[in-house]
Amino acid sequence: MRHLPTRTTRTSPRGVIGALLAGLLCATGATVPAVADAPAPAPASAPRADNGLALTPPMGFNNWNSTHCRAEFNESMVKGIADIFVEKGLKDAGYQYVNLDDCWAKPQRNADGKLEADPQRFPNGIKAVADYVHSKGLKIGIYTSAGTKTCDSVGLPGALGHEYSDAQQFADWGIDYLKYDNCNNQGVDAKQRYTTMRDALAATGRPIVYSICEWGENKPWEWAAGIGNLWRTTGDINDSWGSMLSIMKQNLPLAAAAGPGHWNDPDMLEVGNGGMTDTEYRTHFSMWSVMAAPLLIGSDLRKAGPETFEILSNHEVIAVDQDPLGKQGTVLSSTGGRWVVAKEMQDGSRVVALFNETGSAQRISTTAEAAGLPKATAYTMRDLWEHTTYNTAGGVSATVPAHGTVLLRIAADRKWAAHPPAVEVGLNGRPLVEAGRTATLTTTVTDLGRTPAKKVSAALTGPSGWRVKAVSPTGSPALPTGRALATRWQVTAPAGTATGAYDLTLTARYRSPAGTRVTSTVPFQAHVVVAPPVGGGYLGDLPRLSEANGWGPVEKDTSNGESEAGDGNPLTIGGTVFAKGLGVHADSAVEFYTGGACGTVTAQVGADDEKGAKGTVAFEVWADGTKVASTGVLTNAMPAQPLSADVSGAQVVRLVVTDGGDGIDSDHADWADLRITC
Repeated sequence: MRHLPTRTTRTSPRGVIGALLAGLLCATGATVPAVADAPAPAPASAPRADNGLALTPPMGFNNWNSTHCRAEFNESMVKGIADIFVEKGLKDAGYQYVNLDDCWAKPQRNADGKLEADPQRFPNGIKAVADYVHSKGLKIGIYTSAGTKTCDSVGLPGALGHEYSDAQQFADWGIDYLKYDNCNNQGVDAKQRYTTMRDALAATGRPIVYSICEWGENKPWEWAAGIGNLWRTTGDINDSWGSMLSIMKQNLPLAAAAGPGHWNDPDMLEVGNGGMTDTEYRTHFSMWSVMAAPLLIGSDLRKAGPETFEILSNHEVIAVDQDPLGKQGTVLSSTGGRWVVAKEMQDGSRVVALFNETGSAQRISTTAEAAGLPKATAYTMRDLWEHTTYNTAGGVSATVPAHGTVLLRIAADRKWAAHPPAVEVGLNGRPLVEAGRTATLTTTVTDLGRTPAKKVSAALTGPSGWRVKAVSPTGSPALPTGRALATRWQVTAPAGTATGAYDLTLTARYRSPAGTRVTSTVPFQAHVVVAPPVGGGYLGDLPRLSEANGWGPVEKDTSNGESEAGDGNPLTIGGTVFAKGLGVHADSAVEFYTGGACGTVTAQVGADDEKGAKGTVAFEVWADGTKVASTGVLTNAMPAQPLSADVSGAQVVRLVVTDGGDGIDSDHADWADLRITC
């Protein structure tokens, strides 16, 4: 269901109105006009599900994620994005559509019932902007809603009852793409509303890509292939790791519905908006490409830095998304947050995403055969972010940084021997270091190739002032297939080092049988930790190892306010107020170092009262990767529930809140009176 942010000052007004469920009347009490728009004559042949458009997922830009309805969304911005598409090579990379979202129109139709552009934002009208975009060899898209009004709080005119007239206006303006939203829909059947606009677009005779944006409420993947070219499978994305992760998890199981001309749409890209790290944005772009999702840039490219353009213009990753076979990747495994997703390509190769959901580096592995390739002596394996090619005997494995993705394209290629062997550079265990004390880490360099790796060496480096010393061999003259060089290291952070994450880098160097020199580097994060206090106390008062949250930051001793830190309210469950704890928003995971010294975690848990009757959540406690306690699905109608977990001997305790299986709308969750005994 559409997410419903709670804010005093709205920066995303579509969240409030957009949360109306299909079947409810609009809050204004408006009704559908009796006959506002007579259908145009039927086209010569009935509209078909396959209109010949979007045979690969649409690529382009939409302003909503970066501007919402703020004044900066205007003609100048749209033209500027079109210019950047050409100047920065994005057009050459495949991006075509420059799409206008909500707030382009005047609040009222004119005397003839026609839509008009906002004169402040678009003083020359939409056709003039469309002409400019077309002059660049690009295409233009526009937005309206399958309701009486759009999703903006001002209430701009929607297309319900005006479908044929509006579609013809769009065609006359030269529109190439329509995003059709779901607000103020008056309870009219979704399939009926979206079918009417399909027919109206077809009646214009102009090829217009049709994007159905009904947020997945009526399972459009089951029926929309006969209506639109793409359909939203989820509520709105926001620029956070938790939101992106939740949406990805909702979209991945729907692979069977996608194909040329009809795509699952997990919403627009957030790459470059600043709420995630570059590692997380690469994961975002990788997974959207593996899912054959539309790639619609949601950041203001006029303000974007080099790293944003590097991610968005990676031709090898884009080729995964744009593969003509049109297969969406499928999940092979996801145990412990270690995801393996494989996508079949037209040339017979497979793209494998090794995706690490967790907050620490993880070894993730599969095989070429498990990914769907035929049995072979060896395979070529191309790293699509490093742009290097290796041979592998069949193993597909990498140690993937926290929240990272390794994207590999694998083929049963007879020329495999021309490439050096692949090696996996890894770290056994999680680097948790108490300041002033020495921790022992073990690294590995493993030959995955069919050919041996020769003159192998390993080097581990840490921050300035840290002591890193090898206490076992760091080199080997040769590693045959499957063999590993294991090196033990003593790592010491200086006394007084503040708690937090610090970068370590493991570098392996080796040569192929032909003498090619290869360097493979994997970044890790060592966490400087402090032992929990004797006797324990409030767990929320301890430093956090890592955190991920669906909306806004994790809040200490208040509820989750969804936006900026500190915007929550007192923790309140079923009318009971709690002074201490954590306020989170599903999907959420918060980790704490307990150093094997603690015994029990206790809490009063539930959905916070601030969302009224909305929200369904479930709570879990994990100890060193093992689930040790959980609740069933909890709702706002329930009082706080006691939760107790035995975490004896655990180095790390992780607190997880899931969405109860129905998406993350209004899922504000409280770990109230959260305590630990040590």
